[in-house]
Parts: sequence; structure tokens; C-alpha cells
Amino acid sequence: MTLTAEPITSVSKTSTSVRKALGLLDAFRDGTHAVGVSEISRRAGIPKSTAFRLLATLEECGFVERVGALRTDYQLTWRVFELGNRVEHCAPRGLRDIALPYMSELWSAHHRAVHLAAPAGDEVVIVEKIHGHQAGRLLTSTIGGRTALHRTSLGKVILAFSSKETVDAALGRPLAPRTQYSLVHPGQLVNQLHQAQREGVAYDREESRLGLTSVAAPILRRGRAVAAVSLSSPTSGFSEGFTDAVKTAARGITEALRTADAAA
Repeated sequence: MTLTAEPITSVSKTSTSVRKALGLLDAFRDGTHAVGVSEISRRAGIPKSTAFRLLATLEECGFVERVGALRTDYQLTWRVFELGNRVEHCAPRGLRDIALPYMSELWSAHHRAVHLAAPAGDEVVIVEKIHGHQAGRLLTSTIGGRTALHRTSLGKVILAFSSKETVDAALGRPLAPRTQYSLVHPGQLVNQLHQAQREGVAYDREESRLGLTSVAAPILRRGRAVAAVSLSSPTSGFSEGFTDAVKTAARGITEALRTADAAA
């Protein structure tokens, strides 16, 4: 039997369609959970007719569904949620499961927002958070949300315990400010990274959001940060005593992760 290779043009068209379909899924990152096809096509940068056709395929495969009185808006389905929870850190007995008891203890002791984040390229992704009824407008973070490494205590402490290549890449990019306290010069970031290495923690003193201060400590695997845990508080209620508590939680998670790795 003679095997005939698929024409290159056909492979190229398939690849383009896949990229466009993934772009449609990515378009749901911003705004409300239900989005109209016109807005989806704008976010994805493709024609509305193409978006409509690809959305129909995604709907048929169970990744999106139509909602609203006229069923003209689209939203992601539980299938996407299920896949997302198969990511390494979110899978059963993964980092999130291991960290949650320590995060709960940190919350119970101080009643301040607790975050768990992991690095993703030049950003950090929020993997889990615990907060109370009084979180208010200051706490705008979302699970799955991303922010630049240099902009938060979580990102800075991860960067401080990352490879030289990762640090050099971060220093080579513009440091876009978010508030008047944000880092804007590479030298400022270098100083804070050195301090984090010495002290085992990093701070965000209203650099990502006015009125909000946080402290984070790294979760290590073989000396490198695979994640970090933080405690956030309104600046007026921030206590330096939070630092030791966060370091204790991070050490506990690090040790539990080491034990899980040894048992695997």
C-alpha cells in the first residue's frame, strides 16, 4: 500500500483554522462571561463570518454554548473548566491541593486575602485565592488572571528565585507602571530581587493597586521557585508580622511538595 502525504497547503489551512479557533477561546479572557459574536470577532481579530463558523464548530464539540434570551451570546462550557483543572498545578494532588491547607491556616490566622500563583512566561497566573466578605474593591484578582512578574510581590519573589536567564529576560523588557509606586527602572527591580533573595520574601507596596500592600514567599523545588504564596491587605492594616506567617506557610508547602515528589 502506498501512503500519500497530505498536501502542504491542506496542512497549512488546517493549522490556520486551529489557530483561529483557539484565538476565539482566548477572546473570552476579557469582559463578561457571555459575549456576542461581533465582540468575539473583534477581540480575536478575524472576520465575523469566520468567527460565527468556528463558534458553531466549538459549540458542536461542547466548548462553547449559546445563552441569552435570543441565544446570540456565547459562553465557555464546563468542559473548558474541566480541562483547565487538568493543568499540572490544578490536577488532583497537585500544587493547589497541597497548598490549600496552608493557605486556609494563613487566612484563619490573619483574615487577609491569600493568593497562590505560578509563573507562566513573563507573567504570573493566580492559581488559587482565599478571601473574606470584606475584600472590597481593592481585591480585583481573579483565579486564572495574569500579571507581569515585576508588578506584584508574588511575581517578584518568584523572579528572585528563578534562573539567571529568566531574570535577564525580565530586565530586558520595559517595566510598564500601574501606579505611581510601580517599578519603572531595571535597577529598582534588581535591588528588590537581591533583597528578596536575602530575606526570603518580596513586597508589593501599592505598586499594582493603590491602597493595597502584600508580602509573598517562594515555594521551591530544587532551589527554584515553582510558585509563591502571598498575603494581601489594605495598606492601612498591613502588619510586618504578616511576613513570618507567609514564610512559614511557604516553607510548609515546599516541604509538602517535596514529600509528594518523593512518593510519586
